[in-house]
Amino acid sequence: MTGFSERAWAATADLRRAIDELPFLAELADGTLAPEVFRHYLEQDAVYLGSYARALALLAARAPDAQAAAFWAGSAQTCGAVETELHADLLGTDLLGEPDGAPVASPTCLAYTSYLVATAATAPYPVAAAAVLPCYWVYADVGARLAPVARAAPDHPYRRWVATYDAAPFQEATVTARRLADAAARSAPGQEPAMLTAFAVATRYELEFWRAAHAREGWAVLV
Repeated sequence: MTGFSERAWAATADLRRAIDELPFLAELADGTLAPEVFRHYLEQDAVYLGSYARALALLAARAPDAQAAAFWAGSAQTCGAVETELHADLLGTDLLGEPDGAPVASPTCLAYTSYLVATAATAPYPVAAAAVLPCYWVYADVGARLAPVARAAPDHPYRRWVATYDAAPFQEATVTARRLADAAARSAPGQEPAMLTAFAVATRYELEFWRAAHAREGWAVLV
């Protein structure tokens, strides 16, 4: 019998296929992604992670047991430390040049983070757990698939980024996040339709986030 996470993954096959076909990921894989596009992505991702950490902290506070609370809280801390360090190191390289100024959340970034924080704060715990899961799983899947290509090219400009999401700690965290979402679904079977919707919405935002990064999306007017 399949668990919630497997059902959610299967239900978003079309969305994930669209993610796989994104020019951003194709160019990232072969190392041809323009440095200014990758810088824009990293800056938006840094903004995103601040809000994602807030969503995980809210989820931790509402977790049904100490083990789940510890995992979500630890993941929130990781967003604020490990991945922030990765972004700082990558943004400090000569390849990416100098920043234009402090990053401002793009329309897509703001929409995605607002959705996650609102869901973590107001939706039932199982639905919130489903909403934060695609950020783990989509990145783990992309990292694992891009890693062989990046490893084959010692001078690949984005090799470190790929390696981070293919590495065992992130892959293992994804497995744990899946397990907790599955447990939440089992504890509240009536919530599964809303959980599937939340997983699909967040997966759609993953697609839109990379598409917006490739276009270097911004606001028409900044105030």
